[in-house]
Amino acid sequence: MQCNLFHFLAALPFAAVLQTNPTLVPPLGKMATRLASIFSPARSPTSAPAHLLHHALPRFRHRRAHPAPPRMSSSSAASPAPPAAAAAGGEKPTPAPYGSWRSPITADVVSGAERRLGGIALAGDGRLLWIEGRPEEKGRMVIVKEEDKPVDVIPQEFAARTLAQEYGGGAFAVDKNVVVFSNYKDQRLYKQEIGTGGPAVPLTPDYGAPDVSYADGVFDPHFSRYVTVVEDRRKDSLNPTTTIATINLSGVDVHEPKVLISGNDFYAFPRIDQNKKRMAWIEWSHPNMPWDKSELWVGHFSESGDLTKRVCIAGGNPLLVESPSEPKWSPKGELFFVTDRESGFWNIYKWVEQTNEIVPVYALDAEFTRPLWVFGISSYDFLGNTNHIIFSYRQQGRSYLGVLDCDSGSVSLLDIPFSDLSNVVAGDNYFYIEGASASIPLSIAKVTLNESKTEVANFSIVWSSSPDVVQYKPFFSTPELVEFPTSKPGQKAYAYYYPPSNPKFQGLPDEKPPLLVKTHGGPTAETRAVLDLSVQYWTSRGWAYVDVNYGGSTGYGREYRERLLDKWGIVDVDDCCSCANFLVESGKVDGQRLCITGRSAGGYTTLASLAFRDTFKAGASLYGIGDLTLMRVETHKFESHYIDNLVGNDERAYYERSPINFVNQFTCPVILFQGLEDKVVPPDQAQKIYNALKEKGLPVALVEYEGEQHGFRKAENIKFTLEQQMMFFARLVGNFEVADDITPIKIENFD
Repeated sequence: MQCNLFHFLAALPFAAVLQTNPTLVPPLGKMATRLASIFSPARSPTSAPAHLLHHALPRFRHRRAHPAPPRMSSSSAASPAPPAAAAAGGEKPTPAPYGSWRSPITADVVSGAERRLGGIALAGDGRLLWIEGRPEEKGRMVIVKEEDKPVDVIPQEFAARTLAQEYGGGAFAVDKNVVVFSNYKDQRLYKQEIGTGGPAVPLTPDYGAPDVSYADGVFDPHFSRYVTVVEDRRKDSLNPTTTIATINLSGVDVHEPKVLISGNDFYAFPRIDQNKKRMAWIEWSHPNMPWDKSELWVGHFSESGDLTKRVCIAGGNPLLVESPSEPKWSPKGELFFVTDRESGFWNIYKWVEQTNEIVPVYALDAEFTRPLWVFGISSYDFLGNTNHIIFSYRQQGRSYLGVLDCDSGSVSLLDIPFSDLSNVVAGDNYFYIEGASASIPLSIAKVTLNESKTEVANFSIVWSSSPDVVQYKPFFSTPELVEFPTSKPGQKAYAYYYPPSNPKFQGLPDEKPPLLVKTHGGPTAETRAVLDLSVQYWTSRGWAYVDVNYGGSTGYGREYRERLLDKWGIVDVDDCCSCANFLVESGKVDGQRLCITGRSAGGYTTLASLAFRDTFKAGASLYGIGDLTLMRVETHKFESHYIDNLVGNDERAYYERSPINFVNQFTCPVILFQGLEDKVVPPDQAQKIYNALKEKGLPVALVEYEGEQHGFRKAENIKFTLEQQMMFFARLVGNFEVADDITPIKIENFD
């Protein structure tokens, strides 16, 4: 039910299949559609709160710190947003109704401006390789190499994307000048030599259908082979077999993968020690998700390459709940990893092999990794052959970057323009990192350090998801970190509030803006204060927008994450309603024009908010869940028990928290968007909600996209979805005329 940075973004051509004759005005007829939703980054302040300097263990010392984002709390209620800045040339902003402002950030700009990112790695020459998704090529994922002018590594007929665990990730690896990647169309592994212009060579068998997927692979330096996670759906698509297996790299013949490890439900992070013949990996079993409880194992290779002498390093103690992740071998052959034992925060630890002890490397009430929704996460790395670790962590709504000298124990925080960080790969005295800020779109930067590796010597952007976005900067709304009271006395939750912003317009003096509340997917995920053009689309037209990190979100530790256990559909719904009410009481927004939207699990929170609360006046669900019982039966293996943890063991709760069962309690208009090839949230859920609301007589519309899966990928579908949400809310709630020339779809029980 995740829909995050890896599930947004784009592709192209236009078409929408509109359910039961939802004709356009004038009718467009039936069209096929695909889409990808967008997620772009943002900027933040620059000098951190002083208290951050004292969170490390005594033997660690910080050198530099970063700033915290603007903050609005319940103890300091926010005043209404100031008038928009004067337009270029000294012109005063024109007073106009909120929502009616004209903006250059059009749906075309949103759907086509950004490329998505699917992973990074270093080639043998130290240059960067990355996967980018291209809207202009229907969302095709392409491996690209950094040169004076970036070059495509794989041929035009290939796309590097795996369907393992539905959400994929970890679709390629590189060794010297050889890339191994998973091809989207047939899901086979291929080998491609960089820069030779030669063909991609298949490494795995052709099973006649894309029923076997590979992910999170690494080259084995001790044997001529590739070690990878394998998901085999040939016998059972809903309950596939997952293993870690080897792929032969010698010779020209294609061989069946040889299973190294099997028997558990899930595996990830096979990581091989370059010094000794041994491998670490992560595994977990139902009913756990990897962030609930997982295990870190190490096994030694025999002379024949089989795994022997397996030992569980972390996660095996039934009295200690933890979720280890991201194992990595240092250049010295020491095993590092991230886990949340005892403190409840994902911190970096090390296995002391001689004494079989687990010791903290850097302890902080902060998150040094993120939930394993996709393969291939790399939140830290070793700088060349040194014992220095480059890392990032999340604390109180922003990212921090640092270097840890494992020998001396000193930590140096680094200043760079990004306030949001994710994957990192490192060379000798430099590294590449994925990042963004409130004004910088998702980018990859090359960061070179000084000789002592304690400060940044050079920072340069080598790739940007939206290189042309700077032209819209005057229209950007800067997010404010909101801390608001929940329905539980004394408890707080968090959100990012974006006020309306357009240099050419300002609101009418007697009017407050409509508010769109965004509920993120997952639900075990985190929304971040990064430049997202799909957010700026709303704010530059005069909408207020708030992105809520309700209880259950990540980035705030296990205790916050586990607020949602057994309470999905309660805590998240309460927090979204509390946030909206807080903004109304703060004088920020119009309480009569509150709307809500969400994708996937966020779509469920949206529908549940509309069914079980009366806070909102309209809602939009993008491939959202309406029937928890049906979801429980029909969803894919990775999340097949996830819902049990979120809802609990009481069978009545599945019925009582399913919006589909309480259509009689809906009191406001709803628009639904659904991909017809979605295997995470089956399309019939949206259809049932639509039919029930239509029969009840509420204004309702359903847009279905042929060829779309869980998360839209075609640019034309992204555009259509965004525009139709805007028109739907404007016509039914907004009391304003939209400035854009948009043909609305037919709304049942309204048109």
